[in-house]
Amino acid sequence: MRHRDRVTAAPSAVSLWRHRNFRRLWIGETVSHFGTQVSVVAIPLVAVTTLHAGALAVGLLSTLETIAFAVLGLPAGAWCDRWRRRPVLITADVGRAIALATVPIAAAFHVLTFGQLCAVVTVSGVLTVFFDVDYQAFLPTLVGRDHVVAANGALEASRSAAALGGPSLGGLLAQLFTAPYAVAADAVSFAWSAAWIAAIDAAEVRKPRAQSSTGREILDGLRFVFGHRLLRMLAGSTASFNLFNGLTNAVVVLFLVRTVGLSAGSIGVLFSAAGLGGLAGALVAHRLNRSLGYARMIRGSAAIVALLAPLLPLTDRGWRLSLFVVWSLVGSAAIAAYNIATVSLRQVLCPPELLGRMNATMRFVVWGTLPLGSLLGGALGANLGLRGALWVAAIGTLGSPAWVFASPLRAGQPVTEGVF
Repeated sequence: MRHRDRVTAAPSAVSLWRHRNFRRLWIGETVSHFGTQVSVVAIPLVAVTTLHAGALAVGLLSTLETIAFAVLGLPAGAWCDRWRRRPVLITADVGRAIALATVPIAAAFHVLTFGQLCAVVTVSGVLTVFFDVDYQAFLPTLVGRDHVVAANGALEASRSAAALGGPSLGGLLAQLFTAPYAVAADAVSFAWSAAWIAAIDAAEVRKPRAQSSTGREILDGLRFVFGHRLLRMLAGSTASFNLFNGLTNAVVVLFLVRTVGLSAGSIGVLFSAAGLGGLAGALVAHRLNRSLGYARMIRGSAAIVALLAPLLPLTDRGWRLSLFVVWSLVGSAAIAAYNIATVSLRQVLCPPELLGRMNATMRFVVWGTLPLGSLLGGALGANLGLRGALWVAAIGTLGSPAWVFASPLRAGQPVTEGVF
C-alpha cells in the first residue's frame, strides 16, 4: 500500500460512455433506482390501505428495511471481498425481485399478511446490504480508477432523477392498479438490473481462498479505515453531517406544517427542489472535479452545506419561504457533489482487495448516526420546540466541515496511503 494517488481532477468522461460494460451497468441501475422509488411509496401504502396497519406498524417496516446494515454491514464487507463481485450483484437483484414479486401474487390470492410484508422488506434489506457493499467495490474495477468520479456522477444523476420522479410514479401506479400491484414494478426493475449486470462481460480474477476468519477480516477493514488519517477524517465529517441531517429530517415536516403553516401539497412542491438540486449537483460533479480536484470540491461542497444550514430555522411565511427553497435546492446540489467526490476518493485510495470491507466500514460509521439524529430530533423537538431543534441541527451542521478542513486533504498534493 505504498503507491501514490494524487488528490487531483479526474480525466474526461468521454471514453466512459464508450465503455460498453459501464453502459450496461448504468442502464440496469437507472431502471432499478426508479423501481426502488416506486416502492418507497407503494410498500407503506400496502401496509396502510390494504392491510390497515397503524403508524407503529409502518414505523416497524421502515426499521426492518434499514436495520440489516447495522447487523450485517461489517461481515458483508468481509464476505464480499472473498467472492467474485458480479455473481453477488446478480444474486442480490434476483433475490429482491423474487421477494417483492410475492407481494402482488399473495394479494391476488387474498393471502397477503403484515407478517409477509415484514419478511419481504427484511429479505430485501439484507440483499441490499450485499448489493451496495459489492457495487461500490465493483465499480472501480469495471471502469478503472481514472473514471470513478464520472461513473459515480452518472449513477448519482440516475438516482436523483429517480428520487424526483419515482415517488410520483409509485403513487400513480398505486392509484391505477392498487398498492400491492405497484410493488410489481420494483420487482421487474430488479430483474431488469440483474439481466444487464449478467450481460457485462468483464473478466474477474478468481479470488484465493480466505486464510483468516471473518472476524479477522472485519478487523482488517476497520484498521484500514481508522488507521488511514484521510479516510478517518472523511468518515467523521460525513457521520457528523448525517447526525444533524437525521435530526433535521425528524422534525422538518412537522415544522413546515405546524410552525410555518403549509399544506401537504405545498410541502411536496418545496421538497421537489431537493430532487432538482441533487440532479443538478450530480450532473456537474465530474466537471467540478476536473476543474477543482478532490480537495477543493470536497471542502467547498461541505462548506456550502454548512453555511446554508441556518436558512432552514429562519424559514417562515411570506418572503422567508424562499430561504427554504435556497436551502433545499443549493444544499442538495452541494450534498450530491460532496457524496460523489468522497465516495470516488475512497475508491481511489483503497486497494482492490479491501474495497468491500472499506465500503462496509464507512457505511456502518456514517449511516449509524442517522437513527441517533432522528431520536435526538424527536427529543429536542418536544423540549425546545421545532424551530429550536432545527437551530441545534444548524449549529451542529456548521461545525461538521471541521473534519475535512483539519484533514490532510490538500489541493494538488499527493496522498500516500502508507502515511495517512
